[in-house]
Amino acid sequence: MIQKKICMVGLFGTGKTCLVQQYVHSIFSTKYHSTVGVKIDRKVVQVDGASVTMVLWDLAGRDAEQDISVSYLRGAHGIIYVVDGTRRESFDQAFELRELAQATVGEVPSVVALNKTDLKDQWILGPLDDSAMAAHPWHRLRTSAKTGEGVEAAFTWLAQHTLNTERKQP
Repeated sequence: MIQKKICMVGLFGTGKTCLVQQYVHSIFSTKYHSTVGVKIDRKVVQVDGASVTMVLWDLAGRDAEQDISVSYLRGAHGIIYVVDGTRRESFDQAFELRELAQATVGEVPSVVALNKTDLKDQWILGPLDDSAMAAHPWHRLRTSAKTGEGVEAAFTWLAQHTLNTERKQP
């Protein structure tokens, strides 16, 4: 069986845990529980006829007092950068986290999950932000852990691209 380590990174409160819970268990909770260290979940998916175990590493959120541990990133086959569309600082931090991840694992398939689309009246990201993100080789999707919008698509894209990357290597 093929296993792919996928790391979820972003600021605290961006919805990393909620996205994983929506993807793995099809549930959403309004109760906020800060992840301490890392929480690992698994989901087996079919990609191009192959069974792939997605090993999802939900890393503790980055904040002013705590950075993410690069040791958790080591060995990652893919990364999901979670941005809270209602918080500018989470958008800005995605670029710094990308640099940190690249220095640790190199260029791996990556998704930016522009999360919390269900909060449209509080959304602050616009076309200029889309342009800034388009300058980087990561796939961008709007997601909502609450409604499920874009969640399956984000993980499916990453599963396919991590498997395709493996197949291209000599």
